[in-house]
Amino acid sequence: EQDNLDNAVQTLVSAAHLAGSQDNASALLIQVDGLGQDNLGDTLIQLQQWSIPPALKPGQRFEGWQVETVLGQSRQSLLYRVRDQQQQPWLLKTLPASRHAESNAGQSLLLEEWFLRRVAGRFFPEIHPAPERQHLYYVMREYPGQTLAQVFEENGPLPLPQWQDMAISLLRALGLLHRRNIVHRDIKPENLLLDDGGELRVLDFGLAYCPGLSVDTANDLPGTPSYIAPEAFDGVAPSGQQDLYSAGVTLYYLLTGHYPYGEIEAFQHPHFGVAVPASRYRPDVPDWLERNLSRALSADPTQRYETAEEWLLELEQAELTTLKVKPRPLLEREPLKVWRALALTSLLVNLLLIIWILRG
Repeated sequence: EQDNLDNAVQTLVSAAHLAGSQDNASALLIQVDGLGQDNLGDTLIQLQQWSIPPALKPGQRFEGWQVETVLGQSRQSLLYRVRDQQQQPWLLKTLPASRHAESNAGQSLLLEEWFLRRVAGRFFPEIHPAPERQHLYYVMREYPGQTLAQVFEENGPLPLPQWQDMAISLLRALGLLHRRNIVHRDIKPENLLLDDGGELRVLDFGLAYCPGLSVDTANDLPGTPSYIAPEAFDGVAPSGQQDLYSAGVTLYYLLTGHYPYGEIEAFQHPHFGVAVPASRYRPDVPDWLERNLSRALSADPTQRYETAEEWLLELEQAELTTLKVKPRPLLEREPLKVWRALALTSLLVNLLLIIWILRG
């Protein structure tokens, strides 16, 4: 009813007070000047006209792209490194010809692109508009760097300060993703890229899920078994909280080189008890970090963090505490070994006393 947004805000606040509000009130109005050009419906319509690209060869030009090499090939997807007219490297992702007859394959690929457009920002790959596209594929920027799996393989467990930086970046990325109502479903070190600028980027949205858009498949359990949340094995619908569990396993592994419940094989239906404390493998882990990970890795989802923001708040508050290398007493870390050693020592002492008495 009012042209001036400031006046409209004041009217809303006054109305709240007149209605009996006993607390401070504020209001925010946003004026939408226009909608973006991207439209998922328009994109999916193209499925009727777009076919899977033919096999591309190094040196070939394809719809404005210079094909350089095949980077990855699997039953699910095909990945090429290509260059634009400015010789900048990009990654072209499409489907192998064997998936041509799959009714949902093309839609899943375009949904994957749509999800990445929805979360455009520092933690995710940039998507190229590809205006000349006439086939079923999408193009994302290639970033030089290493996955955290490669970093771990070369250097072993992360130092605590680097680990904390990675944890904070990962949770910020997941928070952004979940606010867009998207669940990644495959968070693991192999899908987290540390680029040459020190930025963490979440890769591979091939299993990403959005309620109402993604196809629900009965008995489908996507992801890597050791990183899948316990409730997912029981058929619970995908949720952001399951991504947080996967993040917990990822961070635990990068810290210790082990899985909190042991490695889980494909098609195995595991039984979850209590996660092995991280300090078992890393004596320098502070108590606050141990509690943090234990909560994130609880087999009971009601005992875990509900949102990335809740977990992130604890981590950022911990930044105020200096990360000191302070090994915990052996009795706290390995009580069974300590008591066994004491019992053995006592037994040896008693045997020596008996021998001494008998000789006397």
